[in-house]
Amino acid sequence: MRDLKNLRIGLIGAGKLGEALLRGLLAATTLPRGHLTATARRPERAEYLARELDIHVTLDNCEAVQKSDVILLAVKPQAMAGVLEQIKAKVSPEKLLISVAASVPTSFIENIVGDRVPVVRSMPNTPSLVGCGMTGLCPGRSANSEHVAVAKEIFSVVGRCLVLEERHMDAVTGLSASGPAFIYIIIESLAEAGVKVGLSREHATELAAQTVLGAAQMVLTTGEHPAKLKDIVTTPAGCTIDGILELEEGGLRVTLIKAVVKATSRASELVREKK
Repeated sequence: MRDLKNLRIGLIGAGKLGEALLRGLLAATTLPRGHLTATARRPERAEYLARELDIHVTLDNCEAVQKSDVILLAVKPQAMAGVLEQIKAKVSPEKLLISVAASVPTSFIENIVGDRVPVVRSMPNTPSLVGCGMTGLCPGRSANSEHVAVAKEIFSVVGRCLVLEERHMDAVTGLSASGPAFIYIIIESLAEAGVKVGLSREHATELAAQTVLGAAQMVLTTGEHPAKLKDIVTTPAGCTIDGILELEEGGLRVTLIKAVVKATSRASELVREKK
């Protein structure tokens, strides 16, 4: 594979995440606009993207594949088989397919387009829409380190990336893809608590959200174990330890663990349902 700036990239399914990827690529790289092609299902969506991003947008998936070296498949899992059947005649081992469809294994794609075609599976999360995402990546049978590097560079424009073995992708779905929903509940609960102790809802929500953001940034920036960072905040006989005792009594730790395990299990069930 060549450098990203020299590659032609096609995005099939320019929904919210697809649009975020396009905007990120244009903002964070020297990729020429003429190297980007996107597809949309509706003419009005195509016109909007073409006008907003100043790139070529088409309703023809095969056209996008034919013009591109890298094809991002940003379609819903249930639409994947139909799209692959539609484009497989235009796909070759010289092109890289990157799937953004949850729970769809690389083997599913390879069985339709051929196992000599390099495939990389990705699992981004919704904070990618604001450039603060977390994406798990894994290579298919014919994808090499260069293919993975291209995928990593693409998804790095909307956040962080981690390359794992495919057997861990359901866990990625359960933790980082489903995880934002769990964190929103925590933020909502902290904000409600702020209201309970006298803060306005607006101020309580901002305090709660920024506190979660800051705590996460401390973990990523320092590299310290979360337990050590927790101990720094928890002074002897202070107010924090009383709050932690309430969390432990309420089972927050175990409940969050069980939530991730359950979401991971459900992700593996979705795979079986597609077969």
